[in-house]
Amino acid sequence: MLIKHIFDYILALILLFFLVGLIVLLTIITSFDTKSFGIFAQNRVGKNAKVFKIYKLKTMIDGSSSSITTNKHSITKFGRILRKYKLDELPQLFNILKGDMSFVGPRPDVIGYADNLKGDDCIILSIKPGITGPAQIKYRNEQQILSEVENPKEYNDKILWPDKVRINKDYVSNWSFKKDLQYIYRTIIKKEN
Repeated sequence: MLIKHIFDYILALILLFFLVGLIVLLTIITSFDTKSFGIFAQNRVGKNAKVFKIYKLKTMIDGSSSSITTNKHSITKFGRILRKYKLDELPQLFNILKGDMSFVGPRPDVIGYADNLKGDDCIILSIKPGITGPAQIKYRNEQQILSEVENPKEYNDKILWPDKVRINKDYVSNWSFKKDLQYIYRTIIKKEN
């Protein structure tokens, strides 16, 4: 997977060269919008179950994460726009440069999920987590799905999480650089299949 690592590093450098101004501008706007510093860091589980700090633009007044139990009313109007276009993820380019993440891979989960994987499921932890990937593409409207069920945490734990594990195991087992490029393309053009 050396080509994956080189690709991630070079693409992250190129994108940061062009997007650093936008990231700074969005950080300033979100700082005013949320009345606190516009970037927050949160512990996530990465490769080999190592915990790292993921960076995101803040989209909520209280500065809490985009977890399963998020109260959608605390998301600001500007925050909804950032989330809709995934602009809140831009600071993760720094996570890629630091070596914590990749462009494509299983999404890094909060503590209590990926770090509890057992048996064959642990293959997911053998690679760096990603900004996008097959599970993220399938569940790009995850927040909407969870907002429409009676018990979001239970639905996530019993339905979404097991399906994501299955999808991510298949991704790791059948990885190819060509597929990574296809996932990036499908993410950009918002294509499901």
